[in-house]
Amino acid sequence: MPGPIIAITDSPFPSLDPAKAALARLDPEYRMAKSGSVEDILAVARDADAVLVTYARLPGELLRQFRKCRAIGRFGLGVDNIDLPAAKECGIAVNYVPDYCLREVSDHAMALLLALARKIVFANKLVQSGRWEVPPIVPLRRLEGQVLGLVGFGNIPRALAPKARSFGLKVIAFDPYIAKEAADAAGVESVTFDDLLARSDFISVHAPLQPATRGLINAKAFAKMKRGAYLINTARGPLVDEAALIAALDSERIAGAALDVVAMEPLAKDSPLLGRDNVILTPHAGFYSVEALEELQTKCASDVARVLSGEKAIYPVSA
Repeated sequence: MPGPIIAITDSPFPSLDPAKAALARLDPEYRMAKSGSVEDILAVARDADAVLVTYARLPGELLRQFRKCRAIGRFGLGVDNIDLPAAKECGIAVNYVPDYCLREVSDHAMALLLALARKIVFANKLVQSGRWEVPPIVPLRRLEGQVLGLVGFGNIPRALAPKARSFGLKVIAFDPYIAKEAADAAGVESVTFDDLLARSDFISVHAPLQPATRGLINAKAFAKMKRGAYLINTARGPLVDEAALIAALDSERIAGAALDVVAMEPLAKDSPLLGRDNVILTPHAGFYSVEALEELQTKCASDVARVLSGEKAIYPVSA
């Protein structure tokens, strides 16, 4: 009896060997889409038993054309590119990897915070241009005693909090879905959103992208921030209203920003975020390490194998 058909919509990975190793017990046939277009995805997934997806969008009108699909595995910790209600309607189980790259993204956020606080990128630029000068980078403030505000208190910010505290930062967090006791147990003060904006010297965004959180960091939020605060975003670009961010930078309402994600990726070559000495940009790289990608592929594909074998997934997504 032939094995199941596994359709792969897109893959940014150098190799899919870890995923294939996790699925090997099913002896599947793999079909790779030529692109992330609806037509190319349908060409490989219409009769597939399962789909593996990274960045491609899977709207309801596409999912309803899948004839045999029982499982969708998302290579990532967000599922905003999948129409979950439609998947449920079609009887398709969706799984993801919510505990992947916790170390990497929390490390990246901490690295961006330190680079902002010590003006590392700007200082390097000066030295590389032949200027061995301290005055252009002053003032610099001691980290100890400053406040880091976490917008969201899921797995990644919980990994970030002890790293920040080790530098002497006081950590506060806003998350309406997390019990105060969870924050207390982590040594983090639970606060309102407005309180976080007013008190934080550094604000690190870690909220999921939902209709209610899109543009959460907007002009009103910037107006409530402590003057001279820094913004860090390693979550989702659309959480920050970029026009409002640019206005806040132009008016010196905030001292700078560090972004691993932007509203439209890749960043436009004429973006007003470019060319600023107080803005650090990285290419959505916070998730990456060799170990993280192996973990991601293995966990995601293993759950797809479980569903196709009639077993329960470890990381199911509820619509």
